[in-house]
Amino acid sequence: MTRDDLAASVAGVAALADPVRRDLYLYVSAQPAPVSRDQASDALGIARHTAKFHLDKLAEEGLLDITFKRLSERRGPGAGRPTKLYSRSSRQLSVILPVRRYDLAGKLLATAIDDAAAQGTTPAEALKAAATDWGRSVADQARAAAGPRPSPEQLLACTCQALGENGYEPHGTGGTIVLRNCPFDALAREHTELVCGMNLAIMTAVTEQLHDPAFTARLEPASDRCCVVLVSADVPAMHRQPEESTSPSS
Repeated sequence: MTRDDLAASVAGVAALADPVRRDLYLYVSAQPAPVSRDQASDALGIARHTAKFHLDKLAEEGLLDITFKRLSERRGPGAGRPTKLYSRSSRQLSVILPVRRYDLAGKLLATAIDDAAAQGTTPAEALKAAATDWGRSVADQARAAAGPRPSPEQLLACTCQALGENGYEPHGTGGTIVLRNCPFDALAREHTELVCGMNLAIMTAVTEQLHDPAFTARLEPASDRCCVVLVSADVPAMHRQPEESTSPSS
């Protein structure tokens, strides 16, 4: 999640903090057809100018869509201006901190199930393939952001940014990039082996797709972070600082 994404989501949720605005949103959402300011004000028993003000604020935040339509049967001169109508928009709002990507997990798992049935492979093999494909797309995103002929430092920075935008919260320390957040935390706690394998496949694909042997993905479970770390090829495993706990978060 980028700063702009977070700001937009928070602003959208904050727009519903006002009780009148929230009631208007729920009323409009429950209607089978777009509603007018007058319909909303009558339904909630509030002044028309109050209804208009809050309905327009909801529209500004992208929570409602606006259309115009003549409600009377009259046409031509004297028919009057079209009425402003409000309906629930398709925008989805979710603010979860730390960031969770259960939508991504669902997409990868659904893809794996479909592919396993179509190709005759096991679900675990299909999930690894789906995770690998997605990891490659993250690496491609990082390389595109780094531009032509980036320095190793630029490529690493863009890779960390791409991982951060997908909820992993990468943090470099002592030749190791620790992923301080697992985007699939709740799933990882109940299905540790499955989700850890998915994360390892993602991170392995990221490093391999970048064609940069500076870091390799390794499974090193610890509490309160992703089970995978990216380790510099120059830092032997025996020289890295061990985690205080080996209880996997993902």
